[in-house]
Amino acid sequence: MADYILEIGLEEMPAHLVTASEKQLVKRVKDFLDEHRLAVQEMKPFSTPRRLAVELVGLAEGSEAVSEIKRGPAVDRAKDEDGNWTKAAQGFARGQGTTPEELTEKDGYLWAEKQIAGVPAAEILSKIGSEVVEQMTFTTYMKWGNHAFHYIRPIRWLVSLLDDQVVPFSVLDVTAGQTTRGHRFLSTEDVAIASAKDYEKTLNDAFVMVDAAKRKQTIVNQLETIAKDNNWQLDLQSAMAKDLLEEVNNIVEWPTAFAGNFDEKYLKLPKEVLITSMRDHQRFFFVTNKEGDLLPHFLSVRNGNADHIGNVARGNEKVLVARLEDAAFFYKEDQQKSINDYMDRVKKLVFHEKIGTVYEHMERVQGLSAELAQALGLSKEEEADLDRASQIYKFDLMTGMVGEFDELQGVMGEHYAKLFGEKHAVAKAIYEHYLPTSADGVVSQSKFGAVLAIADKLDSIVTFFAHDMAPSGANDPYGLRRAATGVVRTLEAFDWHLDLLALLTTFKEKNGEVTDANLNLVIGFLTDRVRKQALDAGIRKDIVTAGTANVITGDFVYVADRTKVLAAHATDADFREVMESLSRVARLAKKVPVDAPVQPALLANDQEKALYEATKNLYLKTLEAAGAEKLYQALAALQAPIADYFDNTMVNDDDETVKNNRYAQLGAINKLINGLGNIEEIVIK
Repeated sequence: MADYILEIGLEEMPAHLVTASEKQLVKRVKDFLDEHRLAVQEMKPFSTPRRLAVELVGLAEGSEAVSEIKRGPAVDRAKDEDGNWTKAAQGFARGQGTTPEELTEKDGYLWAEKQIAGVPAAEILSKIGSEVVEQMTFTTYMKWGNHAFHYIRPIRWLVSLLDDQVVPFSVLDVTAGQTTRGHRFLSTEDVAIASAKDYEKTLNDAFVMVDAAKRKQTIVNQLETIAKDNNWQLDLQSAMAKDLLEEVNNIVEWPTAFAGNFDEKYLKLPKEVLITSMRDHQRFFFVTNKEGDLLPHFLSVRNGNADHIGNVARGNEKVLVARLEDAAFFYKEDQQKSINDYMDRVKKLVFHEKIGTVYEHMERVQGLSAELAQALGLSKEEEADLDRASQIYKFDLMTGMVGEFDELQGVMGEHYAKLFGEKHAVAKAIYEHYLPTSADGVVSQSKFGAVLAIADKLDSIVTFFAHDMAPSGANDPYGLRRAATGVVRTLEAFDWHLDLLALLTTFKEKNGEVTDANLNLVIGFLTDRVRKQALDAGIRKDIVTAGTANVITGDFVYVADRTKVLAAHATDADFREVMESLSRVARLAKKVPVDAPVQPALLANDQEKALYEATKNLYLKTLEAAGAEKLYQALAALQAPIADYFDNTMVNDDDETVKNNRYAQLGAINKLINGLGNIEEIVIK
């Protein structure tokens, strides 16, 4: 057994890409080892802003020797009438590196058995540069020098060490060796690694904590110690705090935490302004007292040791105070104007050059919100509050504060709306219309905010589609996939069974640039979001495909529900029998579609009469309104009558009238089945 270390030394990578790149490297190395049949006991990933690495512990000395058996042509095709080997036999043998005479006959075919010898680990690892390092993919690339090669950042050094022996390979003009680089400021530039198993310790001695998990825990311990010593409350568990911790971890190699302070007068600013200034702009952690009130202190992490840490803290304080001074100025100035003043400026703000202004976008959203309010049965007072919110909900875009801190759009809208005397519900909706801000973010909590969020996102999706700016491949510059996910998740959160197709058809009639083709694409686009959510939730792909098919009304809550219902029943003992019976009906009904009422007088045997009695009072709209589970239960109860029907009934009767009546009966049942999607897509196991 041996140890091997691979390190890719780079210029500083973007913090948000470091962890993903580390995981990708580990996966690619694992796939590389599997492909070459080289066994390893453990893989240790490492990463810092300047390097991606993986250590292979307990690496086999060579690949496993295997015997490979391949089937060739049939024996009767291997020789001609004169007993000579045919081209098929000769070609197969040549491809296997042997002769036809050395092939064996078994089960009517020719077989070739080839012994593949093991390959020394060093020989295999010499290919890791071309098969792993050069194959890495990223969302951000750089080109350097005169090279056509692109990478996340320029490669500056490479380490490839099997125990204490270099396994050489090259990427461009960089050749792998056993020399790495320590901390940029605390260590000499070049550091020699004696052996692969010494990699982590060697770098630690050079002031680089190369294990990202250990480095993060070190940061946590340091921050919590400072907070505890000062009796401060520190949040490291919220989603935003975890994101900040991850980012900070990926911008340092030797972390040292410290505390800083700012004047208490800035606590008069909205806490969101303070938190944004600290967290988003300076990568500082804010602290509170036990009551949750912000304190005039912050915590940060230096990429270095504790030498002159006081100077570092004072420098960071000056940067923060300068930003807080700007915020205090804008906060005071913004309150000198009114919402109407800001709305006059919104009228000139461009939404998109092909679509128009933000104000025109708001006017469309106002109409769409009114349609939603009626569909949801909101009261007159609620409609009035929603209408007011839709009239002003983008006003804060023109405030100085949002101009300086664009992360606060919506947040400052709510805050200023309250200061300007708007109702609490109206102010809340202004903030919540942006939610969710990410695929798994928090959705709107208030009814008004949810309606406004749905309307705002739907208008963006429809108008961009109408102007041929739908997302393409991975390209989604206007965030329409996130908007569509937000629509679906908000509808689900409030259990709003809305017919979006009907709603958007009304919208289309008021907006001449939108076509029926646009709406069909939008419905498909929203359906894709339901599909992705279901797949992300771990539902089988075939069930997701089935449940998200046959979307007719645009009730995406129902589409999501029926997909979950199918998934929940997939483990039932009778699921196979139910699906087989229903699928048989669906196939036949599709084969000969007869859209006519069933005539009971033409039902010839007891089984088709029993099936008719079991289904005559089942109505799709009623069952759908009761929920996907009720529809499934009703259809599952038909399994036995359907099985009896097919055992005793010839659908294609010689009498054309009887045959058509039977297909009409199957068609009526299939309409119910379609309420579950397209169950023929389900793979019966």
